[in-house]
Amino acid sequence: MRSGEQSGRDVLTRSVRGQARRVGLGAALGCVHQLGEALVPVLIGVVIDQAVAGQDAGRLALWLVVLAVMYVALSWSFRLGARAGERGAEEAAHTLRLAIVRRVLDARGGAEEGRLPGELANVATEDAKRVGAVNMALMSGMWAVAGITASAVWLLLTSVPLGLIVLLGTPVLLWLGHLLSKPLERRSEAEQDRAAHASGVAADLVAGLRVLKGLGAQQAAVERYRRTSRASLAATLRAARAESWQTGLVLALTGGFIALIALVGGRLALDGSLTLGQLVSAVGLALFLLGPLETFAWVNAELAQGRASAARVAEVLAARPAVVGGQDPVPDPVRGELRLRGVRLGGPDGVDLDLTAGRLTGIAVTDPASAEALLRCLGRETDPESGSVELDGVPLTRLDPAGLRAAVLVAAHDAVLFDGSLAANVTPQAEAEARSGPAEIGQADGADGADGAVNGTAEGTADLRTERAMAAAHADEVARSLPHGAATGVGEGGRSLSGGQRQRVLLARALRAGPPVLVVHDPTTAVDAVTEARIAEGLREIRRGRTTVVVTNSPALLAVADRVVLLDGGRVGAEGTHAELVQADATYRTAVLA
Repeated sequence: MRSGEQSGRDVLTRSVRGQARRVGLGAALGCVHQLGEALVPVLIGVVIDQAVAGQDAGRLALWLVVLAVMYVALSWSFRLGARAGERGAEEAAHTLRLAIVRRVLDARGGAEEGRLPGELANVATEDAKRVGAVNMALMSGMWAVAGITASAVWLLLTSVPLGLIVLLGTPVLLWLGHLLSKPLERRSEAEQDRAAHASGVAADLVAGLRVLKGLGAQQAAVERYRRTSRASLAATLRAARAESWQTGLVLALTGGFIALIALVGGRLALDGSLTLGQLVSAVGLALFLLGPLETFAWVNAELAQGRASAARVAEVLAARPAVVGGQDPVPDPVRGELRLRGVRLGGPDGVDLDLTAGRLTGIAVTDPASAEALLRCLGRETDPESGSVELDGVPLTRLDPAGLRAAVLVAAHDAVLFDGSLAANVTPQAEAEARSGPAEIGQADGADGADGAVNGTAEGTADLRTERAMAAAHADEVARSLPHGAATGVGEGGRSLSGGQRQRVLLARALRAGPPVLVVHDPTTAVDAVTEARIAEGLREIRRGRTTVVVTNSPALLAVADRVVLLDGGRVGAEGTHAELVQADATYRTAVLA
């Protein structure tokens, strides 16, 4: 599914079409079940008329065997049909979750704009589940149609008035149920919006818990979440009230409809138009119709919630990309020369800058906003308002975003570590280990922590690239300090590590990737001065001969750069080596040494 082309109806249609085979199979088996259920009261009426009234033991035994076979058939058809329907619903939800994740991870970006991470997670879980459940609802609706049709046909054959009541009354009930579901649809969408926002706020607060504690702002955070949670609760209660009203009214209408069938059937039996067995069958069918009609009420509610969730999913899938994707492949091989011409975006104001291929360039800034904007341009998270950025003479706007991401890696200082082991966060090959549970991590007791740190994977397999990256970032020291070396879990977001340890692991991950162009932002702000100087030397050595840009005001990192550029007031204010600028430029000294 391509962004910009989806509506809520499109999402629902594609979800159902993708599971047409399973829904069709489940519907067919379910129709067999419903036909069997409808035939049960009919057969009981036949037994009464032919066997009980006639006192024929042989016929009674025969019809009891027929009833037993009927029950076995309808039982198995229900089990197999429900299994196919549930499988279709789960597969549809899974497919939709994958589509949402692909859109969120799309190199063009845009899906996350205006949405907290928790909101996107809610869309990918709860909303996708509700859209997938529409498959089960449609299948159940077909079952109900089959059951009502079979009942109406038999009643018509037995008594035209009874048959007409069912045939004419059922569409009216369905229409009323559809009207009653409209308020539920609106309130369900509001409920999901509020719930997603509450999830996003909760995730945001948990992620910044250490900062909140440091600022003493826990009470303000609690109040913020309390307000959000109350709004979500209010929306949920409104949706629950709408659902209860809808369900209650539909059930009341259904009960009146069934009572009317029983009343007409009783009067027909009194005047001799129906036999005793036919009256029993008519009353049994009236009671049986409660099931299909209640199913219709449930289907209406599911469709209302599914439509609301489909609209929310469509908003994510159709989110406008942050950048327009180019089509040209990245130059092969990538030399790594970056050129900025007249770049204007937020902080940068007409920046002209040449970043030489194969060199380590430091960029110091007097305004942090200039650093953030520059990183967004170099990583093409957004395009400049004016001017251009080029890689090896080719504008970034012409290059395929996915290929560009592989060639130019921008390692933000606030990047996130994933739940799993330290090795899994540094080395792609350790991804399988990252999915292992705590029990498996605990089995590493016999492993030597130091060896695990150097080896760089949970299994201890030697990986020279990983070893060099961890050594350059001094993440090997972090691994040696952990109970099970690199196989130790770091917790969600790396919360079991200190700030400096997290930074070293993040830098090791960037160095391990080994892109032709690496841009790092403030990689050592939480590291002590001695370790920072060692990391600076390790960074210079491991990236020798490849384009590396360090955006930082750290003297230790700028000192090892081949060239340093000062961005002052959104423009290039000075250039030279760190030593030259310290001596000659007062603004540089203030920005770096103050």
